[in-house]
Amino acid sequence: MSSITFLGAAGTVTGSRFLLEHDGQRVLIDCGMFQGRKDLRLRNWEPWPIDPKSIDAVVLTHAHIDHTGGLPRLVSEGYRGPVYSTSGTRDLCGILLPDSARIQEEEARYANKRGYSKHSPALPLYTEQDAFAALRLFESFGYDKTRSILSGISLRFQRAGHILGSAICVFELATSKQRLVFTGDLGRYDAPILRDPEPIDHATVLVAESTYGDREHGEHDPMGALADAVNDTVKQGGVLVVPAFAVGRTQDILYRLGMLEREKRIPELPVFVDSPMACDATPLYLAHAHEHDFEMRAILDEGFAPLRTANTRFVTAAKESKAINTFRGPGVIISASGMATGGRVLHHLKQRLTHERNTVLFVGYQSEGTRGRRLVEGEKEIKLLGEVVPVRAKILNISGFSAHADWHEMLRWMEGFTTPPKQTLLVHGEASALESLRQKVAAKGWPVSVPAHLQKVELVMP
Repeated sequence: MSSITFLGAAGTVTGSRFLLEHDGQRVLIDCGMFQGRKDLRLRNWEPWPIDPKSIDAVVLTHAHIDHTGGLPRLVSEGYRGPVYSTSGTRDLCGILLPDSARIQEEEARYANKRGYSKHSPALPLYTEQDAFAALRLFESFGYDKTRSILSGISLRFQRAGHILGSAICVFELATSKQRLVFTGDLGRYDAPILRDPEPIDHATVLVAESTYGDREHGEHDPMGALADAVNDTVKQGGVLVVPAFAVGRTQDILYRLGMLEREKRIPELPVFVDSPMACDATPLYLAHAHEHDFEMRAILDEGFAPLRTANTRFVTAAKESKAINTFRGPGVIISASGMATGGRVLHHLKQRLTHERNTVLFVGYQSEGTRGRRLVEGEKEIKLLGEVVPVRAKILNISGFSAHADWHEMLRWMEGFTTPPKQTLLVHGEASALESLRQKVAAKGWPVSVPAHLQKVELVMP
C-alpha cells in the first residue's frame, strides 16, 4: 500500500512538504518553510510529525524557500539521507539556504539585543552550519533521466519552467506499478529565459499546485504594462521600485527591461539590482545553458547580455545599498523580497513610498498576510522597520509576470495526459484557489480532491 501525508502546502500556498510512503520506505518531496501569516510561520517551530531519521530520501522540485527552507532544520534534527534535485536546484540552494540561515541567526541576535523574544535566549530556527550540512547531502542529476533512488522507487525530472532547475517529479513504484507525478510549481508558457513546462502523458496519481487556481493572468501585453510603468515614472521624475524575488523574478525583469531598451520602448536608465542573492543567482541562469529557451539562446548568439540593461548596477555591499537612498531618479530599483516581507527592499520602500512621484511595482503572487498583499489591496499606511509609513507612491501589480501557471495554463498542461489520472490531489493554494481549480478539474471528469493539513491519503492502484 502506498500513501502521501500532506505535511505542508495543504490548504495553503506555503510550506511544501509531502511524505510518500511505499513498501516501508519514506520519501519526502520538498521540505519547505512556512511563510506569510503568523499561524503558518509558527509551524516552522513545531516538532516534525515524523522522526526525521525515519525518512529515507528527500526530493526537491525547485529551490524556492517555501519548498526547501525547512531542510537545514530537518538535518539538524537528524536526517542524513540523500537530497535529490536537478543541478540548477542544487546550485541555487547553495545560495538560498545559507542566506536563509543567516537571516535566522540575525533575527535571533536582534531579538536578544532588544529583549522582545518570548524565549531567553532567542534561538535561530537553524544555523548556517546546518545549511551547509544540508548542502553536503545533495545528489543532482539531469532532466529526462530515470534514476533508482530507493529499492523499487525510481525518479525522473521533467522541466517545469518555473525557475532555474525547477522540475516536475515523476515517480515509478515498481511493486505496485503506480506512477506518481508532482508538478511542484508549474511555470508559464512562452515565458522568457526557460523552456516551457513539459507534458506528462499519464499518471496513476497527480499532485498539482493551485496557486492561481481561481485567477488568470489578465495582462495580454505585460511587456507593454512594464514599459508604461517605467515611462510614467520617468515623466514624474521618480523611481520605480520593484520588489522581486532574488531567484526567478529578478532575472525575468532584467531580461524584459533589456529587451525594452533594445527596442527603444523605454529610455536607458540606471537600474540597481540591490540584492546580494540576486547578484549571485543571475550568473547561474547564464551558466545553465541546457535550460535556455530559443529566444534566450538567440540573444546570446547575437552578442547581447540578456540579463542586464545598458546601465545595470549589481549592488552587494551594504554601504552601496544605503547610497541608493541619495539617488533622486529617474531610475529603477529591483530588490528582494518579492512580497516585501524582509530584505533590503524594506529600506527602499520606506524611502520611496512617501512621495507621489515614485511607483512600486509588484510582479508576482502576494500571499495572504504579507506587506505586498496589503499594499496591492490599497492600504494607505504600512509599518516598515518599526515605523508607520504613509503610502503616497503609486502601487501597481502586473500579474502577467508571475512564474506560476494560471488556471487556463494548468488545464492546458493537463491536456497532455492521454488518460485521466485515477487520483488528482490539489495543493499549494489558498482555499478559494483550491476549490475553484477542483471544480474545473472535476468538470473534466477527473477524480479530484483537496487534502487537509496532516491528512494521510491512501493512493489508488493502477
